[in-house]
Amino acid sequence: MAKSSSSSPTATASASKKRRSRGGTATLDEVKKLGTELLSSRAHLNHAPALLALLSPTAPLDLALEALISLQSFFVPLIPSIPSASAAATAGDAGSDPELVFGAWLRQRFDELVAALVELSVSPHSDDAIRDVALDALMDFVKLGKDGKFQSAIYHKFLYAVVHAADPIDTLLELLGSKYFKYTDVCYFTYTSLDKIANSLGSKITGSGKDALQSGSGGSENSSIFVHNIYNLLAHVPSMDFQKESTFDMWSTVGLSSKGEKDSSKDTSTHIKKKLQLKFTKAWLSFLKLPLPLDVYKEVLASIHQNVIPSMSNPSILCDFLTRSYDIGGVISVMALSGLFILMTQHGLEYPKFYEKLYALLTPAVFMAKHRSVFLQLLDTCLKSSYLPAYLAAAFAKRLSRLALSVPPAGALIIIALIHNLLRRHPSVNFLVHWEVDESNATGEASQSKKIGADPFNNNEADPAKSGAMRSSLWEIDTLRHHYSPAVSRFVASLEEDLTVRAKTTEMKITDFSSGSYATVFRDEVRRRIKQVPLAFYRTTPTSLFLGSDFPGWTFGGQHNSTVETIVEGNEKIEVVGASDSTPSKRLRMEA
Repeated sequence: MAKSSSSSPTATASASKKRRSRGGTATLDEVKKLGTELLSSRAHLNHAPALLALLSPTAPLDLALEALISLQSFFVPLIPSIPSASAAATAGDAGSDPELVFGAWLRQRFDELVAALVELSVSPHSDDAIRDVALDALMDFVKLGKDGKFQSAIYHKFLYAVVHAADPIDTLLELLGSKYFKYTDVCYFTYTSLDKIANSLGSKITGSGKDALQSGSGGSENSSIFVHNIYNLLAHVPSMDFQKESTFDMWSTVGLSSKGEKDSSKDTSTHIKKKLQLKFTKAWLSFLKLPLPLDVYKEVLASIHQNVIPSMSNPSILCDFLTRSYDIGGVISVMALSGLFILMTQHGLEYPKFYEKLYALLTPAVFMAKHRSVFLQLLDTCLKSSYLPAYLAAAFAKRLSRLALSVPPAGALIIIALIHNLLRRHPSVNFLVHWEVDESNATGEASQSKKIGADPFNNNEADPAKSGAMRSSLWEIDTLRHHYSPAVSRFVASLEEDLTVRAKTTEMKITDFSSGSYATVFRDEVRRRIKQVPLAFYRTTPTSLFLGSDFPGWTFGGQHNSTVETIVEGNEKIEVVGASDSTPSKRLRMEA
């Protein structure tokens, strides 16, 4: 009994150690033995294909990890001696020199290993552990090229598979971002490969395919996924400030140099910045030439002024993309305003109809858009120039005041702040606040333009110069005094000040109001401390509705004992109310 009980754990351990794969072709001990023999002698080179067959996302995790570690240990010392693909093809055709034949065989097996590592890294069926190890092994092969050169060909194959992955790649992108995108040469060759991939993808998409891609139809579903993947890769590469001095960490020994030897004369910070900035610009331009799906289009416009324009070698190249986006109208124009404004103010872009387009964007929908905060701040900045013509300032003030009648309370608060700043910056339009009409001289054609009760402003006119704002007034602001929201009715009082005296007034910060909503208005109103609250307070419990002192000569208590007599005198009916006690009575007259 003792012997059988002691042998039972041994049998269990042996069974767990000799687990079979799904195909039942190898055990963990056998895989370890294959790896050990492969590393010990060339006589066991044929073990390499057997180990390569285990590198599959569907293979057992322990067998795949053991095979991967053995193959990585086998190929790392041989990388400098592995011939190129063209040299290996020539050696295979010759077939005379054993070393050349071995080199060709080695090249073929190495390509198979790289393909297997790419599949393990990209496949959604791979376990997180095997994906992490496979990515590290792949990047080691990229790093350990001939003479320390970055193996861009291997890295390009990897990125090509990432872009053309049909399944989500979020986990892989997080690994790349945390481990490898901090190295400058990895970012450099990422931009280089994405530039080539985007150009190749753009050439494959036909004209009909572009229309289908932008509309999101199913005919170009794969192309839409590829565009999403390119954007996600570009977005995960950290943006760099090329204006500041910084150090650059390299993954490979040589860095950005394409030669086998490190050229210290060119390996300067300025030279690296220039090369990296050029590749960054090319990659983004190639990507923006693709027909972008609507969701990607919005994400690009929302971040282009922060993550793309500051890092480009020549930001003016984006003028065509941004002006086309600004001309589309609606939310797209609102989101394109940030990038277009930077090009106009910092890079000398001329856009003749900028204010006409900005005027057309002022609709009730913009006050409920997701990116309204940035747009309203830019609107206030665009209207800040002292060179703005009076008719434009008046048109914007009038358009905003008309919108105040139909927007939510938070939008009305922003409009009041915008009009306050407009009136303060441009004293020439202060006549809009109060425009008196001389009724004695209101005759002829002059009276038609200033007719009381008629507003000459045309809200449907797209041209601010033809809107008639200079002959109108801000009567809409006066109606806000009776707004249902107390916050709005109180805030209107800020426009009662004499805004022409700039020394006594200050501009309002639009950032304090631009993120407002129903929730913020309600929260502020609840938190507001009320100084005086009307209360009904009685020292003693009242016995009647009114006190006798309020109505001298009247009695309100004990009316249930009173008697009512009706006397008809002439055309009048007189009711006499009499009490049972000695209290006085009054006669109520009612029309017959």
